[in-house]
Amino acid sequence: MSDIDKNEPTLLENIRSGYDTFSKGQKRIAGYILDNYVSAAYMTAARLSKETGVSESTVVRFATELGYEGYPEMQDALQGMLKNRLTPVQRINLAAERIGDDILGATLRADIANLKATLAQTDRDNFAAIVDMLLYAKTIYIVGNRSSTSLANFMYFYFSIISDKARLVQNASGSDIFEQLLRIDEGDVLVAISFPRYSRRTVDAMHFARDAGAFSVAITDCEQSPIARLADRVLYAHNEMASFVDSLVAPLSLINALVSAVGQKRQREVSNTYSRLEGIWEKYNIYDKDK
Repeated sequence: MSDIDKNEPTLLENIRSGYDTFSKGQKRIAGYILDNYVSAAYMTAARLSKETGVSESTVVRFATELGYEGYPEMQDALQGMLKNRLTPVQRINLAAERIGDDILGATLRADIANLKATLAQTDRDNFAAIVDMLLYAKTIYIVGNRSSTSLANFMYFYFSIISDKARLVQNASGSDIFEQLLRIDEGDVLVAISFPRYSRRTVDAMHFARDAGAFSVAITDCEQSPIARLADRVLYAHNEMASFVDSLVAPLSLINALVSAVGQKRQREVSNTYSRLEGIWEKYNIYDKDK
């Protein structure tokens, strides 16, 4: 069996520590997972049984032997472990195995599944509380790095129209975020957006805001996310990937809902702002009016 990092997650630790107590069939499963945990994380129980030469029921019993309610729960744990560990090359190889030839269908189906799972998981009271935090914040700081940069920019674009309280925190260099957060204080809100692989700079921004006494909202994928543990409120968005490209559909939809909810609460101000903007757009020919 291959060596696993000394900081290996609990699932792999449990497999290694219990290896000698497993039956012959379970040892074959254990060995396969330890050697191929990237591929195994996305295998069905039937596929794993075929790869290891044991029955599907043995695969299910192996999961319960490790303390999981069933194989899907063990698979979720394995996938969660991998999210922030996969390199781009590993993700490319994994995508080639999972997607097959129907890239369009696989990608859209994955995004639809992410949206459905996000809707089912989102607590309406928590969402409403976050909307209130944004409504009454003195200043709203929005930070997102790496692939989450586009999400932060989208949120900032609309919040800057809703009010003049929005600030986009951009990470152009190592110290930039701290300089941009220099005046964050009690009564301010930091919205941090991060998905695997989690940005160290976004985590730093969360620590900085917390030390300053500001409220914080995290938009991320799971409870194990480093920014979820630092936030006062969290919105979770599923982003299971069909390919090596990060799926941002569900988090973008959540942000869209936040913008819409805050905008609806300030409907008069937003209407007045857009009325003024229409005049500006018309005067300076911002949009192509050709039919």
